[in-house]
Amino acid sequence: MMITSTSNPQVKHLQQLAKKAKVRKEEGVYLVEGIKMYQEAPRERIQKVYISKSLFEEKGQAFLAGLEAEILDDRVFASVSDTKTPQGILCIIKRNNYQLEDIIQKENPHLLLLEQLQDPGNVGTILRTAEGAGVDGVILSGTSVDLYNPKTIRSTMGSIYRMPFLYVDALEEILLQLSKKGIRTYAAHLDGKNSYDKENYQSGCAFLIGNEGNGLSESLSRKADTLIRIPMQGKLESLNAAVAASILMYEVYRQRRGI
Repeated sequence: MMITSTSNPQVKHLQQLAKKAKVRKEEGVYLVEGIKMYQEAPRERIQKVYISKSLFEEKGQAFLAGLEAEILDDRVFASVSDTKTPQGILCIIKRNNYQLEDIIQKENPHLLLLEQLQDPGNVGTILRTAEGAGVDGVILSGTSVDLYNPKTIRSTMGSIYRMPFLYVDALEEILLQLSKKGIRTYAAHLDGKNSYDKENYQSGCAFLIGNEGNGLSESLSRKADTLIRIPMQGKLESLNAAVAASILMYEVYRQRRGI
């Protein structure tokens, strides 16, 4: 039976999941939207699928691959979509709750620590780039933007399914744990002694990336093992957080593959 009213309880529930981080957290789920995100989603973590009437008529039952799904009238689907041009499918996905041990168990892990990042596009791009650069995990301060925000999820381009990440209350405490594991921490800073590409990242390493407007806090910078700098010309003092993170991540990739 097709859902034809925006007053339907399931529709109201989807709208709550899209708008409220608290509801997503309480239920341990998040929403993904679009054909690519649906196709890449781990099947065992898909809780439910919602598909528009027009897409269902175009793709047929086989497209759902035996998954439980609700068909929504196109007008109703538009009311739960977070995009201007809905593709006609969204899913409720169960969260994969990583622990620090999951992220640092690999030999010589390559990590990112994000402090108070607020832009969904930046964080999503960092997660996506981290997957491409072979990063083993991303650790975010609890004050950073919600990675399960629909805009952030969209910008990860599916990496949210595969890149381990977790939120922590205090990054300072994480630095202590990383130090005990022999993982060296680096902060990009104007006072950095060496250019980022002059350090050796063959052993375990973690880069600290700060807030888009204020950069990395001085208190956290001082706790890093090494301050490095990214050379810049002109009058710039800093780069976009996602750009800076990408430069550092791919230097590790380059070194470890002998490029």
